[in-house]
Amino acid sequence: MKSALIIGGGFAGCASAHQLGLQGGWDVTIVEAAPFLGAGVKTRYLGGHPYTFGPRHFLTPWEHVYQYLNTYCPLRRCADHQFLTYVEQDQTFYGYPIHRDDLPRMPEAKQIAEELSAINIAGLGGLSSDQVINLRPGELSRLNTASQAKDFEDYWIRCIGETLYKKFVDGYSKKMWLVDDNKKIDDFTWSPKGVTIKDGPRAAWDTAISAYPIAHNGYDDYFKIATANARVRLGTKIEKFDITAKTVVISGEKKRYDIIINTISPDHLFESCYGELPYVGRDLIPIVLPVEFALPPEVYFIYYAGAEKYTRIVEYKKFTLHKAPTTLITIEIPSSTSKYYPMPFESEKARAKRYFDLMPDGVFSIGRAGSYLYNVDIDDTIDHAMKVATELKN
Repeated sequence: MKSALIIGGGFAGCASAHQLGLQGGWDVTIVEAAPFLGAGVKTRYLGGHPYTFGPRHFLTPWEHVYQYLNTYCPLRRCADHQFLTYVEQDQTFYGYPIHRDDLPRMPEAKQIAEELSAINIAGLGGLSSDQVINLRPGELSRLNTASQAKDFEDYWIRCIGETLYKKFVDGYSKKMWLVDDNKKIDDFTWSPKGVTIKDGPRAAWDTAISAYPIAHNGYDDYFKIATANARVRLGTKIEKFDITAKTVVISGEKKRYDIIINTISPDHLFESCYGELPYVGRDLIPIVLPVEFALPPEVYFIYYAGAEKYTRIVEYKKFTLHKAPTTLITIEIPSSTSKYYPMPFESEKARAKRYFDLMPDGVFSIGRAGSYLYNVDIDDTIDHAMKVATELKN
């Protein structure tokens, strides 16, 4: 029987253990520093309300990934949910992502229309400001992709104009990434919800499957199922790594494995020999309120685009369907005291690649931290685990 070490017991680690268990022929050990599996996706409770560290609903464009998770963790669809952004300078809530129908009611509507008309709209040619405001649903989604943009700020101004950028993006992104200048962000291949200006349905996700576990304890049962055939070592840290030899020291014992699947930051495996990879974290403040619901029925999130220290609030009952006369919201505040999101800097992606290049055959690094990519979510980690298992089988 071949041996496998999985470093980290979050979603990526548990999914990897499950895929190897389904394949058979593997002696799997999971080492997790926390006293529980699931990391930020583990269900917590306050006032009887279940919640996770951030709104960890399941989103995917891949039917096979949805069907896999639904088999072991029954899901309910929640495709109708909407997001809002509060813009303090207007003292108004608008749709998030920026929605076409909101443009006419903005104080700078004419200026915004003129800026958008000056942007090259692929396939449409030059338009007047009145034509831009009255575009049919779907047309604004074809805005110039701004492939020539040199940084995050330049990208957004090319896509939506300076007025909308300053209103919705500038302040939010600075506090989101704890930077003083968005020009420092040079990895901008992603955008909120995949679009710069949204048309059509106001549901935040109408091009992907959106779901949440039916069980009151969320994904927790899946973590047990996924690791049922693995040796799980909780509250344990690896004391020494020799990744090139696929050898580690755990609790004073040195052991070599046939394969290693890593789900933590890759610099940890090599004593940060090329320097520490930077992350931005989150402080999450859960609050129970004396009302059954705090937000409008269709609204699950509210983002804050101004000088507020917090980036968003989430009402968890909208996902969990927990029944209570009270409700629970969380406030998210960007922080440098934890490590959740890899920084969107090309220089740091290049540094991460140097660590990946040190990894020999039989060592895989997956998940958001393991791959050092911000835009990796639950579905991506499952897909990563499936691909690793397929590669090992072949």
